[in-house]
Amino acid sequence: MRGSLAETGVTPQHCHDVLRAFRLDATKLRYQSWNDLMFYCRYSAAPVGRQLIDLHGESRAAYPASDALCSALQVLNHLQDCGEDYRMLGRVYLPLDDLAACGSAVEDLSAGQSTPGLRRTIDRLLDATEQLIVLADGLPPALVGFGLRCESAVICTVATRLARLLRRRDPLAGRVKLGKAGFAWALLTGLRRGLVGGPSR
Repeated sequence: MRGSLAETGVTPQHCHDVLRAFRLDATKLRYQSWNDLMFYCRYSAAPVGRQLIDLHGESRAAYPASDALCSALQVLNHLQDCGEDYRMLGRVYLPLDDLAACGSAVEDLSAGQSTPGLRRTIDRLLDATEQLIVLADGLPPALVGFGLRCESAVICTVATRLARLLRRRDPLAGRVKLGKAGFAWALLTGLRRGLVGGPSR
């Protein structure tokens, strides 16, 4: 990485930010609120998009939309893995405030299917995540490079479809993920959007 940074002139700050997230993972097992979780995503997810934007010589004006997309993907992954994260690592990314407000508790994550309260929590987090995806939809048109623009459009589409799947399926009952057909649709939709514009729906 030092060699890459020296060659490209990209700031090392993104790498330092990710290392900060690694340290959080080693010491922090619970997140109190959505803002607390977004603070984590600022260091665990956002630097990845920022690094790509800088490597491609894009404007840093694209940072906010990129941050939104990377944070949305991070939360969707947390929802996919919420049961396994708790059972295997004792780690819970679902904010405790949201669990309590929806009548759920951390211990519900050990079950084989979601309780009504946990289902409400997941839906509540999806509401907030879908708002991030709306912000992320501004990323592809903000990018000059054709390849990165198409790639970001595909990823926005994947995030949208995965959020919809998590609305319909229970992540405790089985892994919620896009199948081959879902990925193919997201690829075609995203590429079309990268070419002609439009939302990631």
